[in-house]
Amino acid sequence: MTIYRLERQEDAGAIDALVAQGFGPGRFAKTAYRLREGVKHLPELAFVAEREGELVATVRYWPIDVGGAPALMLGPLAVRNELRGQGIGIGLMERSLNEARTLGHRAVLLVGDEPYYGRVGFTAVKPNGRITMPGPVDLNRLLGLALVEGALDQMAGAIRRARLDEPIAASSAPLAPLAMPTKQ
Repeated sequence: MTIYRLERQEDAGAIDALVAQGFGPGRFAKTAYRLREGVKHLPELAFVAEREGELVATVRYWPIDVGGAPALMLGPLAVRNELRGQGIGIGLMERSLNEARTLGHRAVLLVGDEPYYGRVGFTAVKPNGRITMPGPVDLNRLLGLALVEGALDQMAGAIRRARLDEPIAASSAPLAPLAMPTKQ
């Protein structure tokens, strides 16, 4: 039986191990991770899944700003490799998204695979480029979910950190869009 609950401070090591197993060291270079630098996740939306007292999955949410409108960024969502495909991640997202609705959040964005995340209602943000992210990102994988009807339709602009909770390295602070390559 899978139990979904808020993460606890003592879960930190197990959460870090799950995320490292699922995404490897290259995760730190991804744009979504860069947007999280210096920002604390929202503890009221940080959920884990347990089986037989063992932590098997995790999901966190982060505050972002989209062209001046507040939103959430989901991720990372990590499920122990050998348990993938059993619905644990979907259950974890359903539980946490219901809590986000209850708390009054309006929209959630993520970068991911639409066939998977579509199972809980995420769809590709259209038209492509209406909402942008700094740095390298495939905007075809930018997905959104309105927690309040129409909330996502009203959003446009660049995704930015909603706040900065901790100092970050100067080399990683600016998240400017990449320049288009010039013909050589």
